[in-house]
Amino acid sequence: MGETKQEKNGKAKIKLSREEKSWIMYDWANSAYATIMMAAVFPIYFTNVADGAGQSGDYWWGIGTSAAMIVVALCAPVVGALSDFIGYRKKLFTLFFALGVGFTLASAFVNQWAFLLIGYALSHVGFSGSCLLYDSFLADVTEPERMDTISGYGFAFGYIGGSTIPFLVSIALITFGESFGIGTTLAIRISVALTAVWWGLFTIPFFTDVHQRFGVEKPKSQAVARVAFASVIHTAKEIFQDKQIFFYVLAYFFYIDGVGTVINMSTSYGATLGLDTTSMILALLVTQLVAFPCSIWFSTLSRRFGALQMIRAAICEYLLICIVGFFMGFGLEEGWFGVSTAVTLFWILAVMVGTVQGGIQAISRSYYARMIPPEKSGEFFGFFDVFGKFAAVLGPLLYAVTKGITGRSSLSILSIVLLFLAALVILTAGRKHFKASE
Repeated sequence: MGETKQEKNGKAKIKLSREEKSWIMYDWANSAYATIMMAAVFPIYFTNVADGAGQSGDYWWGIGTSAAMIVVALCAPVVGALSDFIGYRKKLFTLFFALGVGFTLASAFVNQWAFLLIGYALSHVGFSGSCLLYDSFLADVTEPERMDTISGYGFAFGYIGGSTIPFLVSIALITFGESFGIGTTLAIRISVALTAVWWGLFTIPFFTDVHQRFGVEKPKSQAVARVAFASVIHTAKEIFQDKQIFFYVLAYFFYIDGVGTVINMSTSYGATLGLDTTSMILALLVTQLVAFPCSIWFSTLSRRFGALQMIRAAICEYLLICIVGFFMGFGLEEGWFGVSTAVTLFWILAVMVGTVQGGIQAISRSYYARMIPPEKSGEFFGFFDVFGKFAAVLGPLLYAVTKGITGRSSLSILSIVLLFLAALVILTAGRKHFKASE
C-alpha cells in the first residue's frame, strides 16, 4: 500500500488499494445521513413540525443534538478501548451502524415532534459511534504517508455521495412532488427512508473488504471490561503527558465544535429567519459540490504548507463565515434581483463552507492518526471523539442559551466565533510543541 516515487513527487495519480477504496466508500455511504438528516432536509422538517406544535424548533434541535453528543462522548473511550482488541472493532462498528440505520428508517414513519427528536438523537448516536470506529480503521487500511490523501478522498467522495442520488432525489421530491400528488411531508419521509437504504447499501464493501490489522490480544472474557477501563486511564495519561497531542486535541475541541455547530444549526437558523426551504436545500447542494474538489485540494496543500497551517487557515475562514451569518439576520429585506439579502448571504456562505468543511475534517483526522500508535488507534480515536463530541455539546448548547437569553438567532450564530478564537489561541500557545514542518 506504499506510494511509488512518482506518486510522492506528484507526477502520477495515486493508485488506491481495494481496502482503501472500500474504506472511502463508507464516507460515501454515511454522507447521505450527514446531508439529509443533520444539515439539509430533516432539520427544516423538524423545526417546522416543532414550531407548528408551539415549540421553538431550533431551540429543541440544539438540545437534541447536544444530548446525542453527550451519550457518544461518555461511551467513546471505552468503545475505542474495546475496539482495539483483535476482532472487536468490526463487531462494534456493526452495532452502531445498525442503530443509526434503524432509527433513521424509523424516523420516516413518525410525525410527532418529540418522537422525531428522540429518533434523531438515537440515530445520531449510531452515526457518530460508527464514524468513531471507521476513523480508527484508517491505520488498518493505509500507511502513514498516505493518510492525508486517503482521508481527503474519503471526505471528497463523501460529499459527492451525499449530494448525488439521495440529495438530488430529495430536492426533486420536495420541489416537484406536488405535481405527482406527493406533498412536502411525504416527500421528506421518503427522503429519510432513502437515506437509510443508501447508507446500508453502500456500507457493504466496508463489511467485506476492511479488516482490523492492528490491535492487542483479547484478555480472558471475564477480564475484558476491566482491562478496557484500565487501558482508558493509561491512554488518558499518555495524552496529557504528550504536549503535542494534548495541545492539538484541546484546540480541536473548540474548532471542530464550531464546524459541527455550523453544520447542525445552519438550516434550522435559516428556517427561523423565514428562508425558503427549497432555496436553502439548493444552496447546500452547492456546498456538497464545492466540497468535493476542495477536500482533495486541501489535502494537497497540506503536503506543501503543513497540516497545522491549513487548519489555521480554515479556522480563520470559519470566523468570517460566522460574522457573515450574523449579518444574515439583518438582511430579510429585498436585495439584488428581488431576492432578500439573507438568501443571497446564505448562498455565499454555502460556497464558503464548501471550500473548508471537508478539508479541515479530513486533515484533522489524518494528522491525529499519524501521531498515535496504530495498535491503539481505536482507543486514541475514542478520546479524539470525546473531545469532538463534548465540543459538539458546547456549540449547540451555546447557540440555544444565547437564543434563550437574547431571543435573537443572529447573536447565537455570532457566539460561535468564540469557539474558533479559542482554538487559535491554543494552537498559538502550544506552537513550540509542534514540529516546524507541520
